[in-house]
Amino acid sequence: MLKMSCFISLCLSIWVVLMMPGRTSALNDNIDVMVVLPRNNTYLFSYQRVSPAIEYARKTLEKSELFAGLKFNVSYANSGCGVDALYALVDKQREERPDLVLGPVCEYAAASVTRVASHWNIPVISAGALATGFREKTSEYSHLTRIAPTYLKMAETFLALSKNFNWRTAYLIYEDDKDERNCYFTIEGVFTVLTDSLIVTEHAVLSSHEERVDTDGIITSIYGSEVVIMCAKADKIRDLMLAFHRRKLTTDSHIFFNIELFNSSSYGDGSWRRGDKFDNEAKAAYSFLNTVTLLRSTKPEFEDFSMEMKKSLQQSGIPVCEDCSADNMFMEGFHDALLLYAIALREVMSNGLTKKDGLEITHSMWNRTFEGIAGQVSLDSSGDRNGDFSVVRMTDPEAGTHETIMNFCTNGTFKTMPGFKRELFSLRTAPEHPAPKHIEPSCGLGVSAVTGLIVGGILGTALLMAFYFFRKNYRITIERRTPREECDIGKHRQLREDSIRSNFSAA
Repeated sequence: MLKMSCFISLCLSIWVVLMMPGRTSALNDNIDVMVVLPRNNTYLFSYQRVSPAIEYARKTLEKSELFAGLKFNVSYANSGCGVDALYALVDKQREERPDLVLGPVCEYAAASVTRVASHWNIPVISAGALATGFREKTSEYSHLTRIAPTYLKMAETFLALSKNFNWRTAYLIYEDDKDERNCYFTIEGVFTVLTDSLIVTEHAVLSSHEERVDTDGIITSIYGSEVVIMCAKADKIRDLMLAFHRRKLTTDSHIFFNIELFNSSSYGDGSWRRGDKFDNEAKAAYSFLNTVTLLRSTKPEFEDFSMEMKKSLQQSGIPVCEDCSADNMFMEGFHDALLLYAIALREVMSNGLTKKDGLEITHSMWNRTFEGIAGQVSLDSSGDRNGDFSVVRMTDPEAGTHETIMNFCTNGTFKTMPGFKRELFSLRTAPEHPAPKHIEPSCGLGVSAVTGLIVGGILGTALLMAFYFFRKNYRITIERRTPREECDIGKHRQLREDSIRSNFSAA
């Protein structure tokens, strides 16, 4: 009788444990995933481009025994890069709030969506939202995980290079469309990292609405800077490199970089060829240009993914050249985002929680390393992905072909490749301002005349310098701030619906 009583008690205990909240749903639950991306296929992260990667990940999870009980119901909403993303999320909650939001990518759209999702306790994973302002995971952005390497992570490449080659000054040039502001946010990351390390920086702004680049004004400004770092459309990068080369700035006293993270002409495609009379000259100029980009994966499984993405894009009517890679960091990122969420969700559910415990799921994704589609994915303690980057340079000036010459890892180390030459990054001549013309006094002039010339020269120089600094400080395309002023601005940085304030600009 005692044995029977013990057996009944044991059965009841097991039944109680199985019926505890969260236990029955641990491997059997429907997950409502809302993907917020633009419909416009001119974006590299349009949902027609990204959806095959998300579907690839969903099928992978369904085939896995670890996640077999989880069913991901994926819906797509057109976000554009503005307030439409927020409207889509608000409209969605009329039916039922999603369990997970993937996207948006654009900074302004991501800012508003992440605020609301964080308030509703919904995890947000984006392969965008790379701006510096998102690094503070306060209550506004407490549920945001960034699955692609941020601009700050990329900027650490320049910091490591500066320390390695003893560069102390940098000039930053970026194109600003006052809309999505991709290059603005890119250079903001570089500015933040370099100035925090006491590297002196100045910057110039190129307007997207002006075809002609004021190369003379920029050339005057870069004297005194060892390194020139650029982010702009391909044609403007070409115009600048031609101007620098013609003024003989490419050979001795300056190192030139272009940032091209997304493999798109919107950010500078690195090509010097236009089929015009300046091609040969441009090819020579580009032999001095270094391009910083994401390190590409050589993982065997990645080839299958890449071929599947190419096939899906072709079936959707999106043009893909035969010899080109169809995938990009956004496809890879959103694929890995779904895997990361599934891993974190399973862990949280095993501890008795549910899919509605958004903050716990978010924190479970942070400070984690897992195997993504293109290789190992590592996130830091703030939920921002660590990334590896490559420096690409023309290694055959005759053919005009480029190769990776070094890779930068997030542990701060460089791995040089066969095409690397240290002298390419070592300045042979210190950058200086153009020397003023020296006027010798005529033998026939008396002391007073010479004195008059000297005084007049001093006054004239003072007037020219005053005009120079007035022009430099107030013209629209060239802006300059001291590190202290930038630091003061940085104390008040904040992301808002209509603007992003940062330590780079108060605009």
